[in-house]
Amino acid sequence: MRIATWNINGVKARIDNLLHWLREASPDVVCLQEIKSVDEAFPADVLSDAGYNVAVHGQKGFNGVALLSKHPIEDVSRGLPDGDGDEQARFIIGLVAPKDGAAVRIASAYMPNGNPIGTEKFTYKLAWMKRLEAWTRATLAEEESLVLAGDYNIIPDPLDAKNPEVWTGDALFQPETRGAYRRLMALGLTDAVRAVDDNAGIYTFWDYQAGAWQKNNGIRIDHILLSPEAADRLVEAGIDRYVRAWEKPSDHVPVWVELRE
Repeated sequence: MRIATWNINGVKARIDNLLHWLREASPDVVCLQEIKSVDEAFPADVLSDAGYNVAVHGQKGFNGVALLSKHPIEDVSRGLPDGDGDEQARFIIGLVAPKDGAAVRIASAYMPNGNPIGTEKFTYKLAWMKRLEAWTRATLAEEESLVLAGDYNIIPDPLDAKNPEVWTGDALFQPETRGAYRRLMALGLTDAVRAVDDNAGIYTFWDYQAGAWQKNNGIRIDHILLSPEAADRLVEAGIDRYVRAWEKPSDHVPVWVELRE
């Protein structure tokens, strides 16, 4: 089973690219973030014609996450628990159970950016990560295959940035932010990409400004984390960086993992 995650940066603006990539890469499941669409306006019919079932948790103009799957999506839940009225659409999870394979519980998460530091946005980012940690701890206790994929808006290590010194004043690279990521990993999760490749120069995001793509001035902020049960099924993982060179691209590219069914 090939499971991918992609911050699409507006599903309406990138629908042609999305359909092209679906035909080319043929993932079984896709976690989308930053769809920037309400549920009713999401192009579910077009994606259904492409062979995908759809589950959406949208928001007008901002945020929004979705799951696409060639297999039925069951037991769908929208929103991260304990949000105390949090209306930002950043989390959706469903159970994907192929007819001839083992089930996988898959979450698409779009984590807060947190900038600027010292504002309520950074406080919200850290609080959201704390809620995610609590949810993950409880979910791991179920001992099932869990894939927690999405745009984390976190640069885990200096290795994950072309120029890490540039990011020292950014919320994506703060000690508190990276600490939250490490606590999540310490619950027993596996970073799928780093499990197969620990080299430098592996990025998932290139800004639109200052020729970042042309200079390969990227960062790795889109991650797929696996529960121990899912990690036992890991075959391969990778990043489809070539998509960033397409016309009207997202500033993120797809990240994928292959699991034994």
